[in-house]
Amino acid sequence: MDFQTLVFFFLSAILVFAALRVITARNPVHAALHLILAFFTCGGIWALLQAEFLAIAIILVYVGAVMVLFLFVVMMLDVNIDRIRQGFWSYLPLGAVLGLLMVLEMGLVLGSRHLQKPAAAAAVAPGVSNTKEIGALMFTDFVYPFELASIVLLVGMVAAIVLTYRGPKKTKNTNPNQQVFVKAKDRVRVLQMPVEKD
Repeated sequence: MDFQTLVFFFLSAILVFAALRVITARNPVHAALHLILAFFTCGGIWALLQAEFLAIAIILVYVGAVMVLFLFVVMMLDVNIDRIRQGFWSYLPLGAVLGLLMVLEMGLVLGSRHLQKPAAAAAVAPGVSNTKEIGALMFTDFVYPFELASIVLLVGMVAAIVLTYRGPKKTKNTNPNQQVFVKAKDRVRVLQMPVEKD
């Protein structure tokens, strides 16, 4: 067993452990931290497979942006775990059926004849960058799906803004020009109060 295979099995074991802890951890902050660990190890596996663009993308985008956002949301919201878990057993049959369907689909994919053939290793020239090739393909052959994905993301961003917009805030604005010319006699009024006697 060479060193690359050993590193692959090591990262895969960490990835499986972190993925199991994401769904079994009772604390949502611990689940989010295990998901970050899963993303890091997935990036390491992609780097072993010489997919550097995907490895950097998952670490920068998912760990650097999405998971930090999830972590802040989970830590700032006061999530009542007991109230969320009240309906767990009522959804268990549906979840078990969906889980069995996913296992069946994965078995069909992994057992198909396409994956059983030994794939010939793609010969890559020494000076070729796969990130450059992905960029060239993205903006030439796949430019329309790329633009369509950007439109879908733009629509999602606008929808999130529209759903969270609560209308204009009714705040009192100050006018510095009027504040400079204010005189005390226009603002202060002295009232004479009668003295009360016991």
